Amino acid sequence: MNESRRAVIAGHGEFAKGVISAVEQITGLGELFVPVSNTGLSPQGMDQRLREALEGSGARVIFTDLPAGSCTMAARRIARTDPGLVVVTGAALPTVLAWACGCDTAEAVERGHESLKLVEGAGGA
Repeated sequence: MNESRRAVIAGHGEFAKGVISAVEQITGLGELFVPVSNTGLSPQGMDQRLREALEGSGARVIFTDLPAGSCTMAARRIARTDPGLVVVTGAALPTVLAWACGCDTAEAVERGHESLKLVEGAGGA
């Protein structure tokens, strides 16, 4: 495992574990990530859980599920006192996979953005 390339994935419920499981199945690189759930945590508890995950892993990137969710708000509070920390909001599997496979954070975000497609006529609304 590349100790210098670690990230935290934080989200609601089992979001983080699910994304990490998918990354592991597809690439075998799930060990690059530390999952954090906000389940049952106050804002202060979320801050503490993220700080512990960062300190324990050496991660410098936090991927979160919702741009204005509690995980993102906690990550932003931490980033205000740690300018080297990068927070990516609205993260989904394509973004996290790109990062795991070596893209820098900006490129991973762009790849995630490019992966969003509307497939019309697929039997949905």
